Amino acid sequence: MRVLQNARLADGRLVDVGIDITDGTISSVDPAGSGATGEDDPAGSTSVGSSADVEDLGGWLLLPAMAEPHAHLDKALTADEVPNPKGDLMGAITAWFEAAEKGRLSYERTVERATEAFELLLVHGVTAVRTHINVTADIGISSVLAVQEAARTMEGLIDFQMVALTGFPMTGPDSAPNVGALHEAVEAGVHLVGGVPNLQDDPRTCIADVLALATSAGIDIDLHTDETLDPSVLTLRELARQVNDGGFDGTVAASHCVSLGMQPPDVQAAVAAEVAAAGISVITLPQTNLFLQGRDDPVGTPRGLTAIEALIDAGAVVAAGADNVQDPFNLVGRSDPLETAALMVMAGHRLPDDAYDMVSNVSRQVMGLAPVNFEPGDPADMVAIDAPSLRGAVADAPMSRRVYRRGQLVASADQQTQLHHPG
Repeated sequence: MRVLQNARLADGRLVDVGIDITDGTISSVDPAGSGATGEDDPAGSTSVGSSADVEDLGGWLLLPAMAEPHAHLDKALTADEVPNPKGDLMGAITAWFEAAEKGRLSYERTVERATEAFELLLVHGVTAVRTHINVTADIGISSVLAVQEAARTMEGLIDFQMVALTGFPMTGPDSAPNVGALHEAVEAGVHLVGGVPNLQDDPRTCIADVLALATSAGIDIDLHTDETLDPSVLTLRELARQVNDGGFDGTVAASHCVSLGMQPPDVQAAVAAEVAAAGISVITLPQTNLFLQGRDDPVGTPRGLTAIEALIDAGAVVAAGADNVQDPFNLVGRSDPLETAALMVMAGHRLPDDAYDMVSNVSRQVMGLAPVNFEPGDPADMVAIDAPSLRGAVADAPMSRRVYRRGQLVASADQQTQLHHPG
């Protein structure tokens, strides 16, 4: 038994949280100082035994651990190595593939950078990450293997999912090499099939092929969808209709969905209803889309986010992620979901509680992980932050944190500040 004493929950309660270390779940949540762990008493409490491992959090805020539902760990931290002078999406894509062709993206450096990216996520409070990894005819599955090697160094510390991000083309007579690379990635153990249907010559066929392959392989789907401000592009609706018509058994996520935010309200509502009916989760990505989108619109520049309100009103699951971090697609980023949550408040017009939920329990839901509601039986994936409230945590993002995965302390950081008065 482990007990985290004097923890403050988001609702203001000061509690002691009991953890069953045999299965990594929360066993009890009792008022602080009650001496309860909930182990043996049928009523739900009993005194803390001498064998309990007790840690006093001193009133720190205790929240569900954060999750990153959309990363690119094979690209992370390459902004200086792979510059993007244009700053737009096609400039980033061009810069990346030119760097790959010139051999500037070695296997060894990819392992090093992915490991550092994992560590940055973990110390900020992330205990689960889903990363898209380029899988193309030119690079094959080299990046998949590199990120897998980095993930092995993090075993026991963070949950990890890989999406095969396929190349161009994936349909038509010239697609065989890229399709072959995708099959090789599936054999190597990727968890989801990805890709960018709206950039293919035949988006409808691409979506159908992805659904067929995922069905055959028994894996899930997460597609880059409509990362454009062009309202004439709306493959999200095609994805929803094919999922509904075909009855796909796995989970489907659509990331970005930028063009949905450019539709009139009635279209937003109609498409959102189809997305919700299909059970498709949507992942909005404020950092990268705020950076990449709208560069050709100097007046009334759009934010580049999806139709968050319409999707939520329709009952769709909407999570938020960081996407790219310090690479050609996004030159900044702190690997901290509190940054994402703050942007959801400022650019997405969500309240702080909702914004934090989008980067924690909702992201966990998208990844197929159980939520953390501080109920007995919940996974003991938590982050303690030296902040007065959830709003304060999102606003200030203090770096004094304790990160727990399945009840074990897996990362910690302490922020120290001092004023030096002259004289």
